Amino acid sequence: MLSSFSASTGRGRGAARIAAATLASGLLGAGAVLAGAGTARADGATRSEGGAQATIGGLKTYGAAVIHDEAGDQEISAGLFEMSVEGGGTLQTYCVDLFNPTQKGAKYHETAWSGTSLGANENAGKIRWILQNSYPQVNDLAELARKAGVRGGLTEEDAAAGTQVAVWRYSDGADVDAVDPQAEQLADYLEKSARNLPEPAASLTLDPPALAGRPGELLGPVTVRTDAGTVTVTPPSAMSGVRIVDEKGTPVTATSDGGQVWFDVPEDAPDGTAELVVQGSTTVPVGRAFTSDTRSQTQILAGSSESTVSAKASATWARTGAVPALSAEENCAKGGVDITAVNEGDESFTFSLLDTEYTIDPGETRTVTIPLQEDQVYDFTIEGPGFSKRFTGILDCLTQAAEADNTTTQTLSEPSPATVGGTSRDTNLAATGSSNATPVIAGTAIGLVVIGGALLIFRQRNGGTGQD
Repeated sequence: MLSSFSASTGRGRGAARIAAATLASGLLGAGAVLAGAGTARADGATRSEGGAQATIGGLKTYGAAVIHDEAGDQEISAGLFEMSVEGGGTLQTYCVDLFNPTQKGAKYHETAWSGTSLGANENAGKIRWILQNSYPQVNDLAELARKAGVRGGLTEEDAAAGTQVAVWRYSDGADVDAVDPQAEQLADYLEKSARNLPEPAASLTLDPPALAGRPGELLGPVTVRTDAGTVTVTPPSAMSGVRIVDEKGTPVTATSDGGQVWFDVPEDAPDGTAELVVQGSTTVPVGRAFTSDTRSQTQILAGSSESTVSAKASATWARTGAVPALSAEENCAKGGVDITAVNEGDESFTFSLLDTEYTIDPGETRTVTIPLQEDQVYDFTIEGPGFSKRFTGILDCLTQAAEADNTTTQTLSEPSPATVGGTSRDTNLAATGSSNATPVIAGTAIGLVVIGGALLIFRQRNGGTGQD
């Protein structure tokens, strides 16, 4: 929520981008395939996590705050963002990535804390406590003011600004204060009162997200985990001949939390893959993280209407040889992307990424971490018998405070938001891309897409038809 860039001496985002460029150049020299410039996440790419997908709008309820650092004091806006959910619904969020810009119109997806800076933040549970015990979860502002000892009451803008400031103190370790005295008093109360709470469960996931086997078998089970009352199950295209059934072989079109389904693959089906989609409607749990596959700051959920959530699972089958199932998830603790491979075949499955070869033996399940640089766009494809899996995204694991001791923030000239601290309901910060910072931000984003690298790739042993 701050139009800025980091000028560092060998550390921080600047160093990460240089390292990413160097890494990509090395990949090209080794003959890897480079992705063309464009959106980081593309249709057909695979993400193992389910939940809500949303588009960020802008700040809707906010006040003013001041960041104190070695470069001096800087006033910014602080408050609630609003997101529109794909399929219906609205989310309210605070940011947990203070020194990163927010791009208006960026696409976001619900994700686990482990795929964000929250995963390594020992105070992440305190942020969840703040969200559950402040605005908008507590919309009785008189009661909230009483608990915080605020005389004169709180406006919605005070409540949103004070809550965001308290979140930043734990998410970014920032020295930041609210400008309005009432908002500052609320921020102090929330910071001092916060207690660690566990990470909330996802609104909807499928376990496992990928499986494999032989045609003529029931492949599964896939277990549904959700707080939605009922979810619909959409089977693969009828042309595939694959049905989604229960353990008795009865077709399934709807289920609920804990429900299990199987892929019923015809015995005469050629080697291939199929995908099912599960969708429902629920309120997304407070404290769920939302990240974008473009360069846009990480958000954390503060409020949700009844919203559409969805998840996908895939099945792969082959008559002979290796039969792998692949899924991916960002792992900030290890600084990369975890590829989980299950081989249900009778031959080994081997693939190579970043000049490293990985072999999954018959009957083996293995998770390997593909190391990436911070801020690196990734786009790689792994192929196998009858299928191709593409994984895309951007690794965004660090806040500026966590990145470097020698990083300073230079603020670019920017127009002030209209009525900072006021009640405009559709004002977007200059940080969302509407300032003179935009060319810098956009140029960096394009550069990251170009250098991200589409990493091939695959090789199947014992007579496979893959490429090296």
